[in-house]
Amino acid sequence: MSRENEESGAGGAEEPEQLALIRESVRTAKVPRAKPRTWRGAALAKELPVARVLVDKGVLHLDRYFDYAVPQELDAEAQPGVRVRVRFGAGSRNVRQGRREGGGLIDGYLVERRAESDYSGPLAALAQVVSPEPVLDAGLLGLARAVADRYAGSLADVLQLAIPPRHARAESRVSPAPPAPPAAPEPGSWRRYGHGPEFLHALASGGAPRAVWTALPGPRWAEEIACAVQATLASGRGALVVVPTGRPAARVDAALTELLGTGRHALLTADAGQERRYQEWLAVRRGAVRAVVGTRAAMFAPVRDLGLVVVWDDGDSNHSDDNAPFPHVREVLELRATRDKCGFLLGSASCTVEAAQLVESGWAVPLVADREQVRGAAPLVRTVGDGDLARDEAARAARLPSLAWQVAREGLKHGPVLVQVPRRGYVPRLACERCREPARCRRCAGPLEAQESGAALRCGWCGVEEAAWHCESCGAFRLRAQIVGARRTAEELGRAFPAVPVRTSGREQVLDTVPGTPALVVSTPGAEPVAEGGYAAALLLDGWAMLGRPDLRAGEDALRRWIGASALVRPQGSGGTVVVVAEPTLRPVQALVRWDPVGHAVRELAERAELGFPPVSRMASVSGPPEALTEFLAGTELPGDAVVLGPVPVRDTGPGATRKGGGAPAGEQAERVLLRVPPGSGAALAAALKAAQAARMARGAKGAREAGGEPVRVRVDPPDIG
Repeated sequence: MSRENEESGAGGAEEPEQLALIRESVRTAKVPRAKPRTWRGAALAKELPVARVLVDKGVLHLDRYFDYAVPQELDAEAQPGVRVRVRFGAGSRNVRQGRREGGGLIDGYLVERRAESDYSGPLAALAQVVSPEPVLDAGLLGLARAVADRYAGSLADVLQLAIPPRHARAESRVSPAPPAPPAAPEPGSWRRYGHGPEFLHALASGGAPRAVWTALPGPRWAEEIACAVQATLASGRGALVVVPTGRPAARVDAALTELLGTGRHALLTADAGQERRYQEWLAVRRGAVRAVVGTRAAMFAPVRDLGLVVVWDDGDSNHSDDNAPFPHVREVLELRATRDKCGFLLGSASCTVEAAQLVESGWAVPLVADREQVRGAAPLVRTVGDGDLARDEAARAARLPSLAWQVAREGLKHGPVLVQVPRRGYVPRLACERCREPARCRRCAGPLEAQESGAALRCGWCGVEEAAWHCESCGAFRLRAQIVGARRTAEELGRAFPAVPVRTSGREQVLDTVPGTPALVVSTPGAEPVAEGGYAAALLLDGWAMLGRPDLRAGEDALRRWIGASALVRPQGSGGTVVVVAEPTLRPVQALVRWDPVGHAVRELAERAELGFPPVSRMASVSGPPEALTEFLAGTELPGDAVVLGPVPVRDTGPGATRKGGGAPAGEQAERVLLRVPPGSGAALAAALKAAQAARMARGAKGAREAGGEPVRVRVDPPDIG
């Protein structure tokens, strides 16, 4: 404690007198000194005295700019893009000396300085410039507005996702000067793909090629992404790579470090912590680094002179944000590629229907390897169907087919063996008992579900009952629903192979890598660790549990997860073998055997076009309590070509369960409708839903709360529609 502190602490009787003097000096001062300020009577800035501010209120009826007066003292700091604090909600009656006062303090962003305001009444003054660091430029503002309009959300909500929270210590650090552009790379393993070298050359020469890339099995995809980034940097432009989780981000980070050296790229993930992440983000905004790799939130990273955007594994659910307005990485990066006229690379070991549509529409070109390259890199895939299981005594006793047991035993002689089991929570849909064709509604082709009473089937989309179902493929009348039975897989394998260590990777603990020594690695989909030298074999169990989920994307998602696991297995020439326990005649299983994810996606796209399913059409999900939902739909001016499916009850997620978009909050009863429009009407649908939600919230509807908590939830392009 200093001497001054000691004296002031000892003289307790003098404190009131000292405080009174301070208050009196503030009252008599010509310019107010207290913060946050009302700036009553203070002089305004001589030039551009009006600040247009976006307040950080995510409610739709306030999704606009508000004008504030700029005091002379804040003139230098109050520049477009900075964070500010303003008083909001004072009303028009609380005016003193030409300034509106009162209201609560709220954060915001200064968007523009103007000479005059469109508002004719008195303006409140900016209370404070939080930081002189400009964090919102015109490019990011335009992108955020486009995303908000596409997903029927508010600009403030999008900016909460795009701009990380401020950290003063990170902001005070000086970013280094940007490094010189590297040399253009050699094509290397990109020669394995048709037009791969040409794609790199176009990036290095300043072009903006767009491609959908189907990566070959193996670990080289991260190196190939790093090579594309280097080619872009060689042209003097920036590059952005977005991956679904921290594990692939670490692999691309390591590949970029090895190729470019340290300090040439930024890693933006939530695991880095607030200070480190904000420091890296500022380095990107200031132009100190031109290359970024990160997870979902990095899709908005303010890269200077953007020349390439890359999204890896766009079918992963982690690419869809769980916060309003629920943007998807692929769609946001498509917007960035169009707005910034930069290159676009959508890569995956599999292929989504959306990726196939980009190629079919001509928006992007395919980057695929020829069949000879695929056969040389992929493992051997063998199948075990229902008929094989019925004749297999070992499968009935231990749930592990004889073929899978033999492949595992042989693989353990040469290295680790991967065992993929569906995670808990998969709820399969109904299918024909004879031919396994999914049971669908005759009205809208939605999935049929069994009611609790068991009297009849009901569509999960439009709610119409189906009393006399029969299979349109084979004419059978009986249904089946497969049940997941993989909880004791690790224990059963431990008993079957007592001398072999068993490792698990799943929700509780996700392994990143495992040694190349013999071991059984039991993993849930998406949590498979990388084995040194690759796995000797892989067993994909309970295929029906993944194919039978009540989801439009069940087949596509099952194939993606199978290919993701099988890509970690050694090539067939090195003895790599994969056994999938699923009916061999099913389309996803056949695509895995042939290693043809592109062909599967193209056929799925053709079927969805015939039935009017996304992505050929645009769809929105609206859910809430029955009365609120009915009122909302009655007040919504939908496009004339919109089709309303439903309402249908939404399952209660239950306490502690993960709530997905469109799901009912725990303990609440809700209904859901699906709104479908043809191509070209998606923007009109989003605008109508946004206007209806804004009007409802402006009226102060009963129970209406701020974004994310209102009784009626709107989600455009929901990832799960049943």
